[in-house]
Amino acid sequence: MDAPKTVVLAYSGGLDTSIILKWLQTEYDCEVVTFTADLGQGEELEPARRKAEMMGAKAVYIEDLREEFVRDFVFPMFRANALYEGLYLLGTSIARPLISKRLVEIAAAEGADAVAHGATGKGNDQVRFELAAYALDPDIRVIAPWREWDLSSRTKLIDFAEKNQIPIAKDKRGEAPFSVDANLLHTSSEGKVLEDPSQEAPDYVLQRITRPEDAPDEARMVEVTFERGDATAIDGEAMSPAAILTRLNELGATHGIGILDLVENRFVGMKSRGIYETPGGTILLEAHRGIEQITLDSGAGHLKDSIMPRYAELIYNGFWFSPEREMLQALIDKSQEHVTGTVRLKLYKGSARVVARWSDHSLYSEAHVTFEDDAGAYDQADAKGFIHLNALRLKLVANRNKRVGSGG
Repeated sequence: MDAPKTVVLAYSGGLDTSIILKWLQTEYDCEVVTFTADLGQGEELEPARRKAEMMGAKAVYIEDLREEFVRDFVFPMFRANALYEGLYLLGTSIARPLISKRLVEIAAAEGADAVAHGATGKGNDQVRFELAAYALDPDIRVIAPWREWDLSSRTKLIDFAEKNQIPIAKDKRGEAPFSVDANLLHTSSEGKVLEDPSQEAPDYVLQRITRPEDAPDEARMVEVTFERGDATAIDGEAMSPAAILTRLNELGATHGIGILDLVENRFVGMKSRGIYETPGGTILLEAHRGIEQITLDSGAGHLKDSIMPRYAELIYNGFWFSPEREMLQALIDKSQEHVTGTVRLKLYKGSARVVARWSDHSLYSEAHVTFEDDAGAYDQADAKGFIHLNALRLKLVANRNKRVGSGG
């Protein structure tokens, strides 16, 4: 395959992607355009611009995508109450399709013939980046240096950086104790001190959340308002999607909410252990389930819960732009037409607990459920026929078993 003339690189400004920038220039003798996305990782991004310019990038893109990230990716996912393997709120997984989308768009704008990423050959991110890129541009070429080069150790990376005068932060000269990835939804930490799942993770691994033991001794009440399944206000104050998640992150982090120690099954086949911190997302999930409790019909809710694992798996495995994810999204979004109202939660030492919920769209009928006189709202005698009809097939099975023996 001919060498690419221009490559758009997903660039963080860190050591690995800076090495990739130089490696692309030397290996392929090509121009490199860098793209750095601000997804709320909490880092100053201008140093990445200066570093890319110093290293001879043809063009440098740095974009604030926080609102798009939450509005078009995080919120649709939360309408589904998506949890991978019942626990993981998919903070890394949901960021990758947006980054790939912009890589492909920038490649088209710059006339580039390839995109590149810094994901390793052992992880899920290589799959997510590349499946999204091919879904958006089937002719795009994707370069994954970790699958091509011989820089197979931290020592070799450092040597390459020094030989090519790539600045190395002092804390990168030794092996980092663990790897960290962050965005507005979560922080994930994995590797090194976390690789033995039989050992408790040290406290210093936590990047944004206070230990529950150290959280305030007084509970904090918070109210989250929803419209059609999306959060629109906190404590009565209307906010943008990114501002809502930012505020919930602040509250959750203060009160020790959203810490997950998980051994998960990667799409590429191995198990990995990570520490995930998702303070705002944990509150948002509890709040969303709380408002669904009174506004979502039982049949719709149970169907939605039954497809959630499949939906979450599609996101985890990198199929955000697949037809089946879009089909499931249409079903999920239909279910949210009346998911409107307000939920009050109590935040206290690691827990976010729904304590009240109300809505003009509520299906809850106190007249039907009361233990007091219901004034004829519900005829309890109706239950007899209901039970008999549902028992009919069970009786037939029992009679058959008595006739021929339960062993067949």
